[in-house]
Amino acid sequence: MVTKGSSVEPGTVVDPPKGAVRAAERRGYEVPVEQGDRGAGDGHRDGSGVAVDPRPRGRWRGRVHTTLDLIRANPTGRITLKIAVAIVGAIIVTVGIALIPLPGPGWLIVIAGLGVWAVEFIWARRLLTFTRRNVQAWTRWVMRQPLSVRCLLGAIGLVFVAAVLVLSLKYSLGIDVVARALRYLATH
Repeated sequence: MVTKGSSVEPGTVVDPPKGAVRAAERRGYEVPVEQGDRGAGDGHRDGSGVAVDPRPRGRWRGRVHTTLDLIRANPTGRITLKIAVAIVGAIIVTVGIALIPLPGPGWLIVIAGLGVWAVEFIWARRLLTFTRRNVQAWTRWVMRQPLSVRCLLGAIGLVFVAAVLVLSLKYSLGIDVVARALRYLATH
């Protein structure tokens, strides 16, 4: 147990304070407290058996994790949390997918919805990690390229967005921008 003024080596997993455990148990929650000696840097395993390094959490983040753990300790709370996260994540992902063809943050909203799902679903956490790793690799690769290559990639991106916008307007709203532009140029 950590007391005020004591120090803990980085990487050491600290059991939850006994006061928090007692308070949760008074409310009728089962709080799993793992016993055993864990050495520094040993880490622990999450529910999927994947090794996770314990990271020091900020005050706000620690409170969120404690609250989620308390909700998950109750079977009804666990199911309710899973359903709520699934619904909220689905709404965010659906809005993001609807915005992908339009210029704007469609993919960013889809990734945010994936982040919401990652709170409760391991497959979403893995997909989010995969996506983050590949986006960072792509960004590092682009930043190593000369300015001419970066400008070319930017131009290709703009052409792609313009093509998606024109095709979306044509097939979803029936507005043929190309035909209207050609007609305008022919008459003026």
